Amino acid sequence: MSIFTEAQSKAILDKVIALSKADECTASLTGSIEGNVRFALNNISTSGIVSDVNLAVQVAFGKRVGTATINEFDDAALERVVRRAEDLARLAPENPEFIPAIDKQTYKPSPTFSAATAAITPDYRAKVAADAIAPCRENKLTAAGFLEDSQSFVAIANSKGNFGYQTSTGFNYTCTVRTDDGRGSGWVGRNLQDSTDFKGESDVRVAMRKATESAEAKALEPGKYTVILEPHAAAGLISFMMAFFDARQADEGRSFLSKKGGGNKLGELVYDSRVNISADPWDSRAPVLPWDQDGLPREKMAIIENGKVASLNYSRYWAQKQGKKAVGAPGNLLMAGGDKSTAELIKGTQKGILVTRTWYIRMVDPQTVLLTGLTRDGTFYIENGVIKHPVKNFRFNESPVIMLNNIEELGRPVRVAGDESSFVMMIPPMKLRDFTFTSLSDAV
Repeated sequence: MSIFTEAQSKAILDKVIALSKADECTASLTGSIEGNVRFALNNISTSGIVSDVNLAVQVAFGKRVGTATINEFDDAALERVVRRAEDLARLAPENPEFIPAIDKQTYKPSPTFSAATAAITPDYRAKVAADAIAPCRENKLTAAGFLEDSQSFVAIANSKGNFGYQTSTGFNYTCTVRTDDGRGSGWVGRNLQDSTDFKGESDVRVAMRKATESAEAKALEPGKYTVILEPHAAAGLISFMMAFFDARQADEGRSFLSKKGGGNKLGELVYDSRVNISADPWDSRAPVLPWDQDGLPREKMAIIENGKVASLNYSRYWAQKQGKKAVGAPGNLLMAGGDKSTAELIKGTQKGILVTRTWYIRMVDPQTVLLTGLTRDGTFYIENGVIKHPVKNFRFNESPVIMLNNIEELGRPVRVAGDESSFVMMIPPMKLRDFTFTSLSDAV
């Protein structure tokens, strides 16, 4: 049993807190049941269920901190893990940036649990794989993919009386379809909380169509082009950028949000005025836990508002140092957009390039968030509102900051997961001008 009830969790955490002889004690109990199925070459290759529960205990003597973990929960095991954490704390050097445990908080529950997702069975997973494999076999295509579903809980407590408990579910699916000769590739991905929203049979058709239509790719000269980035393609770049919305990095001159001479760009216009990104742990489209990793309550807040930097993330230490309020770090990113689908954006494009997906993204210059990466799994040339032909993949060098100043139109946001972050994101497809492709790639 890897999902403890609130009462079971609180009983364990209360014992841990009571056992500690340190100046303060913070403990977290997390558990999950994760099911998965993997398929490749039109056959299921692996399937399994992984379940576990872990207890982490952190104690402090003054500014000396020690942490220990365990996955046993009898009284003797609980005492062992507390004593181990205390022994480590006594040996540790003082942490000059130590901040005491948070006081008792009030957490408003967020809708992170789906009964349908929690009830997924091995038969369900097998059918998801079969729904991708069967049509690909029939059409002489090759499918490979992975489904992972999960249900989990987290409970937190400390010696100042704070306590929180919540359950969550998750659903992540990707499928890549290749032509038998390996010259065409298509991809589809879904990040969901509720499995009833999953439409696997129709999703795989999208990947199949892109695989078939991308097989005869033509070389196009690198340069600056109008592009339509599908939501997953845009998310790969935006998630990198949002990691820099840290006040300390900006104040210390280590961010594109640093001001010359000191300070940060909070309140300044940095993007096109149509850029609006917010966080809201209770948003039904992408709910997340109502507290961050430090136990700070999250809030509904604007991060970028009409192109201006509306808020930065202040850690508890940096907030205290700067005289600011510490707010829980965002767990989701909700970018506003319009009502058009990707297909509708294509119809309104005279000339441009459609990018299905970006990958292998790496940082070139943190001061400008200049990134490099590759397109893949379906890149197409658009002319007079229709897709004319596939084009060879590109390497790009682009900054999402510049990208979000070159907006022509934003479409309807969809839920995606950032490749390089833990954010759950609502990202629109976006039509952008002057996107920089630097070279061609032979990869599909």
